[in-house]
Amino acid sequence: MDLILSLLQQMCVYLVLAYMLSKTPIFLPLLNVSSRLSHKFSCYVLFSLFCIMGTYFGLSFNDAIANTRAIGAVMGGLFGGPIVGFAVGFTGGMHRYSLGGFTDVACAISTTTEGLIGGLLHLYLVRKGKADQLFNPIVVLLVAFVAEVSQMLIIVAVAKPFDQALSLVSNIAAPMIIANSVGAALFVSILQDRKTIYEKYSATFSRRALTIAERTVGIWNSGFNANNAEQVARIIYQETRVGAVAITDKEKILAFIGIGDNHHQPNTPISSDCTLQAMQENRVIVLDGRESPYQCSISADCKLGSVLVIPLRAGKEVVGTIKLYEPKRKLLSNINRSMGEGIAQLLSSQILYGDFQQQQTLLTQAEIKLLHAQVNPHFLFNALNTINAVIRRDPDKARELIQHLSHFFRSNLKQNIETVTFKDELAHVNAYLTIEKARFTDRLEVEIDIAEALLDKSLPSFTLQPLVENAIKHGVGNLLQGGRVRIYSQQNALGYLIVVEDNAGSFIAPPREHQGLGMDIVNKRLNNFFGPNGELQIECQKDQFTRMSFLIPTSMIGKQ
Repeated sequence: MDLILSLLQQMCVYLVLAYMLSKTPIFLPLLNVSSRLSHKFSCYVLFSLFCIMGTYFGLSFNDAIANTRAIGAVMGGLFGGPIVGFAVGFTGGMHRYSLGGFTDVACAISTTTEGLIGGLLHLYLVRKGKADQLFNPIVVLLVAFVAEVSQMLIIVAVAKPFDQALSLVSNIAAPMIIANSVGAALFVSILQDRKTIYEKYSATFSRRALTIAERTVGIWNSGFNANNAEQVARIIYQETRVGAVAITDKEKILAFIGIGDNHHQPNTPISSDCTLQAMQENRVIVLDGRESPYQCSISADCKLGSVLVIPLRAGKEVVGTIKLYEPKRKLLSNINRSMGEGIAQLLSSQILYGDFQQQQTLLTQAEIKLLHAQVNPHFLFNALNTINAVIRRDPDKARELIQHLSHFFRSNLKQNIETVTFKDELAHVNAYLTIEKARFTDRLEVEIDIAEALLDKSLPSFTLQPLVENAIKHGVGNLLQGGRVRIYSQQNALGYLIVVEDNAGSFIAPPREHQGLGMDIVNKRLNNFFGPNGELQIECQKDQFTRMSFLIPTSMIGKQ
């Protein structure tokens, strides 16, 4: 009874050390079964030390040592696998052998065997996809029980003289089996608790981060400004539950939500030295209110006591900061520090993407204006000449043409937007064609046949008119009579094919790398909007037809 109490006391010291070590990064590799060499080496070193420590803490008994060495050997095998288990057991066994005694050889063999038993169970559970059972205290208790029974059998079989070995085992078997089995189970319980806490915090962190990412996506698309910053700051404040959240640009506070919002006012200049320093040095600054005191630079009565200042970047350029505050009665938690840095990276990516979206919009508008610039000068010149010719013989017709010309240019002014409905695009084309038909008189016939289902669908603005202009300028404009332009839709298995076709067949499509600027812009915009299947196709048969077409995929029709 005294022996078992002594072993249990020894085991308690052992477990206190294990608990203290579980709070350090040394134990992190044990929380996840890993095949990395560095983790296996850490496992070997750690449990070999436990083996040796278990021997030193042991109690001398009849020229032998009653000890808790088996815990280190079994646990080394369980968490490191057969090779690590063998290495830990061999190291612990050779240390025990160096201390001498009539059981030295038997203990060296049995400790190595215990490490192997733990390693073989590790291999079995991992291959069966049951690695989580390595953290089950009952499983560990049973394997430690089997390992200790094996040790007793090996001592009886190997140690000489046999009578002395048998007497020793009869006295120490029960205490050592109980102490080592229970000790191993308690040891893994410590790891299991640590693993549960780690996973709980990780899950909380991930859930909050994903919620923030989901709620803030797209807000920065319209720019890094006070209105968007206020929305983002409010979301972060709600999800992190810190004392306050602030977002600044390089010069002023864009948004402030939480404690202290009565004196931390948006659109006021930055007065905090730590904020300016964080941007200047492009690094995170933590004023935790203990080792690094935080004092509000605006109000001496401010209730905020700590702050985390993180630079926001658009690419490599620092564009502002995000700041997480806690009141004086509460300290910044490590999870909020880590989350703050993650949020800053997320917002930096969103700000950069928002800038990209704005540049894309500006580029799109520039491309549309370029298309306008290509068509307007010569079209206006031709239209005015046509109206001048018509005005004397048919004033009413001239007034009608002026109205269509006005509609055409008014549509051009409105079409700086990226997309329009098919109905509006056709109205724009019709205004253009009315003037062109007056110019060509009976040399131009136009047929429009677009499916009703497409009229309310969207397409890139200023898409059809350049195609129609090309059909007239490079096609029927070269014919002396009988020119015809058809604009029609054709349904197929992939969607609706939109076709602009003339009957001249005089347009020779250039190689794609030398395609005309206007057609190149139209093609790129169709490709970006409808995908690769929507790119512009040009088919020409001399003296028969020139056909320009693009596909509106069925999937796009369903979304609009």
